[in-house]
Amino acid sequence: MPILKTTFVGVDLSGGHNPFTFAAFDQDRQLAILAGGEMEDVLAFLSAQTSALVAINAPANPNRGLVRKSVEIQTPGHLRGSDLRLAEQELRQLGIHVSATPARESLCPAWLQMGFALHRELSGLGFKPYPTQDAAWQVMETHPHAAFCALAGCQPLPKPTLEGHLQRQVLLFDKGLGIEDPMNFFEEITRHKLMRGSLPLEFVYASDELDALVAAYIACLAGTEPGTLTAVGDKREGQIFLPAELQEYKA
Repeated sequence: MPILKTTFVGVDLSGGHNPFTFAAFDQDRQLAILAGGEMEDVLAFLSAQTSALVAINAPANPNRGLVRKSVEIQTPGHLRGSDLRLAEQELRQLGIHVSATPARESLCPAWLQMGFALHRELSGLGFKPYPTQDAAWQVMETHPHAAFCALAGCQPLPKPTLEGHLQRQVLLFDKGLGIEDPMNFFEEITRHKLMRGSLPLEFVYASDELDALVAAYIACLAGTEPGTLTAVGDKREGQIFLPAELQEYKA
């Protein structure tokens, strides 16, 4: 059972002008906030919550060398492609493209380093790794692309396209989340708007918003339906939580 008045939050690290995009649902799965900003904005929002369960699209640490050690034992001298976490290797084996997390923080791209920093800040605020029994503030890792693969049961349409945005939004809306109905986009299209190239894009979420929303949905499941989650990877270097049993996802 969720803790009373828990807020379920998803955080996406996209870089750019607003490096953090965050979304939050209440216990009725109604959207409480969807915003972009700096790390300070995320921390300020979370600090104001009585209880929060946060899913972040970033690991807490570099890899611990678990894959490398396994490769060294099985195929000595063939270490190429082993500088990643076990969770990332497992997802790649299923056909889900995910970025690798190097073993050295200095070799990690800027967005990963910001993710490490966010996890450290949350730990300093008292957030505990999910699942920690009776902890009011908990944090976990998820992966939006892998989550959408799991929800769709296949590789989703290309992320940068309008149809890719709409597909992802439909997948989330059909889970009972209090977000914009993507079908409103089609209801607002007219011949005149098409001729002028003026599409009602205000009904469609941006890519980073969709990633934050699906992360917040994972947090909802963790707090209310934990049995529906799947975890990949090893606890020693960080597990990725996803919303369904996984399969092979061919392009």
